Amino acid sequence: MNPDPHGRLDDLQRNPYPHYERARQTKGLSFLPELDAWLVTRDADVREVLRRPHDFSSANALRPDVLPAPTALAVLGGGFGGRPVVVTADGSRHQHLRAPIVRGLSPAKVAAVLPYAAERATTLVDGFAKNGHAELMTAYARRLPGDVVGRIVGLDPADVPAAVHGGYRAEELLFRPMEEAGQVAAAQDVVALQHLLDTYVRDRRANPRDDLCTELIKSLVPDAEGDLTLDQRHEMVAHLQNFLLAGHLTTTALIGTTVLHLLRHPGQWDLLCAEPDRIPAAIEEAARHDTALQGFRRVTTRTIVLAGTELPAGSSVFVAFGAANRDPARHPRPDEFDITRTPGRHLAFGLGVHACPGSQLAREQLRITLELLTSRLPGLRLADGRAVTMRPTLIHRSPQSLHVTW
Repeated sequence: MNPDPHGRLDDLQRNPYPHYERARQTKGLSFLPELDAWLVTRDADVREVLRRPHDFSSANALRPDVLPAPTALAVLGGGFGGRPVVVTADGSRHQHLRAPIVRGLSPAKVAAVLPYAAERATTLVDGFAKNGHAELMTAYARRLPGDVVGRIVGLDPADVPAAVHGGYRAEELLFRPMEEAGQVAAAQDVVALQHLLDTYVRDRRANPRDDLCTELIKSLVPDAEGDLTLDQRHEMVAHLQNFLLAGHLTTTALIGTTVLHLLRHPGQWDLLCAEPDRIPAAIEEAARHDTALQGFRRVTTRTIVLAGTELPAGSSVFVAFGAANRDPARHPRPDEFDITRTPGRHLAFGLGVHACPGSQLAREQLRITLELLTSRLPGLRLADGRAVTMRPTLIHRSPQSLHVTW
């Protein structure tokens, strides 16, 4: 066994599927030291946890895999946020926090932003289509979702790159082992994002607009008079930061993994180019096969027996959506990527009260992406000699880079 706990964590994050398979074949639940949590991997067990939010609280959903150093925590103390958000709340508090996000991502709101999304996607593809090669994560996947979510939130397009950068730095700080100096630098970038979002919060309080930032303020701080208190500003920044991270990091990961697996199976890519009506099924298969959000933590609120394993109150579990989506009890030939299969009921976007409210927006951006790439670059292939390495994270699993040619 690798004696380095950070090394073991890195192995797990880069390729969790062998760990999942061993856990599914083990009677009961397996305890995973790398995550300091019980691993829930079977489709039926994952669904049971997600359907019992009163027994499996979301309070620890964003618990860091790596605790930042005191110097980095001190830097974070100069920022905003640090308040419960929708993914870490339960019960009526969760419903209250989720309501404005659901309204901001309603079918009508999603439909309204799609022309902008299509325009931005086309512009991005125009930027590299004549080159014959591209690194698709940098040139496209890390840009479109940030632009779209920034538009929904109400960010000035000039501020979107800083928001995207701050999101990645927050993920690194909380889920990647880094030297102390690197942690401090990441914390500084996160705090810069928080101060940026605070300027939007204060501006929208004074000058409401038709955007999600205004919707959050109106819903969560309904009294219309006066400036926000410092605590209210902390709360609003926490919600906006969480929404931005969930909105652009997850969709970026989905775009990257979807294109990666299609190009690893050239016959299926060619089929999709010839039969674009298969795009919705391809999106569902990609989301199932290599789930961007591999899972979330939960903590038991009382003694629970799950899969024959007794979990005392306060037990941490990692609910592995990615493992459930490879469970042969639910999905025949689960390790095969096959866009011709009839889409099953996967868990790539969660289930129950915490199911992803932005799933339709993510799917639409993937649809736009695949329609553009299959129609304009049907000869797309993975570049020879450029190995694909997956980002070391269970939160937004995707290629670190994706070099393609055509």
